[in-house]
Amino acid sequence: THWKHGGIVGVLGYGGGVIGRYCDPPEEYPGVAHFHTVRVNPPSGFFYTSKAMKELCDIWDKYGSGLTNLHGSTGDLVWLGTQTDKLEPIFAELTSKGWDLGGSGSCLRTPSSCVGMARCEYACIDTMSICHSLTHAFQDELHRPAFPYKFKIKVSGCANDCTAAVARADLSIIGTWKDNIRIDQAGVKNYASKMNIKEEIVEMCPTRCISFDGSALKINDKDCNRCMHCINQMPKALRPGKEKGATIMVGGKAPIVTGAHMSWVIVPFMKMEAPYDNLKDLIRKMWEWWDESGKNRERIGELIDRLGMRSFLEHTGLPPVPQMVKTPRTNPYFFWKAEEVK
Repeated sequence: THWKHGGIVGVLGYGGGVIGRYCDPPEEYPGVAHFHTVRVNPPSGFFYTSKAMKELCDIWDKYGSGLTNLHGSTGDLVWLGTQTDKLEPIFAELTSKGWDLGGSGSCLRTPSSCVGMARCEYACIDTMSICHSLTHAFQDELHRPAFPYKFKIKVSGCANDCTAAVARADLSIIGTWKDNIRIDQAGVKNYASKMNIKEEIVEMCPTRCISFDGSALKINDKDCNRCMHCINQMPKALRPGKEKGATIMVGGKAPIVTGAHMSWVIVPFMKMEAPYDNLKDLIRKMWEWWDESGKNRERIGELIDRLGMRSFLEHTGLPPVPQMVKTPRTNPYFFWKAEEVK
């Protein structure tokens, strides 16, 4: 097309947040000779007051085209179309009102989350608190690109995954529970009068861990994979367990370099309590290994594919667990390292 990237543009002190866009025949289209994109870091859960929206729109009407995108695939509030000489005034007014730029380039992209406990009864973790905490903790990694390529963090309160983290995020934080699903048998009987529980619940269970004898519903929780299907279908009869936390997954990405990846489990269950130091320590270890071993434009999931899960686990200190197995092993030969043989 006639749109091109042309050089690097940005604001003083930041390496990201602005994507340079230029038109290659500027003499024919002087009005869009420059049409830069500005990414604005949104509030957790995408909650805005009308006053906040008016502030943002006033700034963009003053300095930009007025075109907006709420929100981009990473989660930023996106402003489309401004000139190079307007970038510093935009940044000055934006930050004076308490806003900040989002991420772009080879850096931590803007963390995003679902609404979580603010509005959703299924949320097993405080997604907005986690997103807010990570955003503040990793400001340097967000604004000053230093990674082999982009790194996205998305937080979903349950396995319904309303941020599509498993398909799109290098680090997916998915709310879950460790104990048994809570069952209200009176509620089950009420649903039984309205729906076919055998067809719609029992036979749709991916691990076949549910049984129903016409009066009582039973769940073999050891086989349950917390997919949320039965809870979604019968929310007044079934509830997540009380021992809540998150499953940590790694490697999700779109098909750019080596094809699409769905993220896979590295920590089946992690307690999520502010200030989330256990999660932040794990993220830093992941980045250290990726920064040392990754090639240019290689996402962390592609690096794990190339060097293997063993290398990843050795450098992060995570214990190997069955949930990490992505596909069954097809090679019948397995070689142990010398120091592991006793």
